Amino acid sequence: MNVKETKDGTVIEVFVKPKSPKFEVLLEGDEVVVRCTEEPFKGKVNKELLKALSKFFHTNVELVSGATSRQKHLLLKGMAKSEVERLLRTANP
Repeated sequence: MNVKETKDGTVIEVFVKPKSPKFEVLLEGDEVVVRCTEEPFKGKVNKELLKALSKFFHTNVELVSGATSRQKHLLLKGMAKSEVERLLRTANP
């Protein structure tokens, strides 16, 4: 799991799979995989990703890098690394 704590919050690396039947946050091995329902057209996946993960983590989420890639780095504002890891582990028991 690629998670780094910064002064602004925690940055996580996620792999996005668009056009999935339902939105899910999964841990596959050591990688965070997010399945989005939207198709990768005009930033729809990024909008869905930021909105859904903001609800999931209960904080503001910003796209740091990977706007046009499936591999993305996201900043979870004001969250500690330990809290992010705990929430990710509860995403798929």
